[in-house]
Amino acid sequence: MFVFNQQCRLEDLGNGVSRKILAHGGNLMSVEVHFAKGAVGPLHSHPHEQLTYVLSGEFEFTIGDETRLVKAGDTLYKQPNVIHGCVCLQPGVLLDLFTPQRQDFLAN
Repeated sequence: MFVFNQQCRLEDLGNGVSRKILAHGGNLMSVEVHFAKGAVGPLHSHPHEQLTYVLSGEFEFTIGDETRLVKAGDTLYKQPNVIHGCVCLQPGVLLDLFTPQRQDFLAN
């Protein structure tokens, strides 16, 4: 399967955050998340494993009880059910990979 970025819908989630659901199937899903400066990814958890690759920008990320500054080229791993979230310090884009797929994202 091929998924072309320009054909994916950019969904406005409000408060300076938007996302594109990219390729997904089987147990894997990729999602691009766009943040304006100052936008917040609220602390939350879910039963999915998640890898985040910072495509651009600068973020203050919290995973569990640790908070760190991350920039383009950095990667983060979030175990299932671990609290995590971020604040965007410089406008940026994250590439999130989930397993299993986020069915809640596909329902929109």
